[in-house]
Amino acid sequence: MSDTALEAVLRRDRTVVMAALVVIAVLAWAYVLWLAVHMAMPASTMPAGASGDMAAMDMSNMDMAGMDVGAAMAPGFRAWAPADFVFIFTMWAVMMVGMMTPSVAPLLLLYAGIGRKAQADGRPIASTGWFFTGYLAVWIVFSIAATGAQWLLVRLALLDPSMATDSTILGGLVLIGAGLYQWTPIKGVCLRQCQGPIGFLMSHGGFRSAPVGAIRLGIDHGLYCLGCCWALMALLFVGGVMNILWIAGIAILVLLEKTATSGPLISRISGALMVAAGVWLMARAF
Repeated sequence: MSDTALEAVLRRDRTVVMAALVVIAVLAWAYVLWLAVHMAMPASTMPAGASGDMAAMDMSNMDMAGMDVGAAMAPGFRAWAPADFVFIFTMWAVMMVGMMTPSVAPLLLLYAGIGRKAQADGRPIASTGWFFTGYLAVWIVFSIAATGAQWLLVRLALLDPSMATDSTILGGLVLIGAGLYQWTPIKGVCLRQCQGPIGFLMSHGGFRSAPVGAIRLGIDHGLYCLGCCWALMALLFVGGVMNILWIAGIAILVLLEKTATSGPLISRISGALMVAAGVWLMARAF
């Protein structure tokens, strides 16, 4: 294959991969928006001055996909049924796909381009899909943990119907903890691995020819990504798990940290602001 033809194929492959990533992210965000709108509808139809308990009870009357959505949101309303766990896990998993896909796109595009060139040279490597599968597997496991954390907060009556903590002290502690984590060495190590796709691949033995190896490589990258972002995801319990502006803000922060040349500086500035906000909340509580 001539160099010109190979370049054309590489451009096509990158376009296909980018289009697929855009579709995945758009579908995930569409689902999150749909959930947010449907969960907000009962609250928006409540009379002025209605209590939080009445809003929670009204939410419990909304049936979505055969399950009682409000029961999973309202603290102490009733114990979660298996369907509640499935619903909340699905919500978290789809949300993580929507939030994390844009930030991993540069590495996936690099993988797709080199994969096509390796195939043209007679040394094929495992497809990009296997790598992406491994990466998403990490966030699926994280979604299970997040579901468990939400269940615990609900059982302790620490979440309101919007899935945000109604404890000023807890909110302040989460903000302070997340802000301090932004300054830790482990955050810096994980961020460097996420920022430099080529450096990550070189430090982990390069591309894999077998699907299992590509999945493992995707898991390794996903673990670095998790180490970089897990504290930011905990902030969802402060602003509201279904607060679209809050979700978008965190997603944009993650994207800037990983793709901007000033990513480490952005992390530290945002960390300082989180600590300041947390201290302010704690001061209000006392």
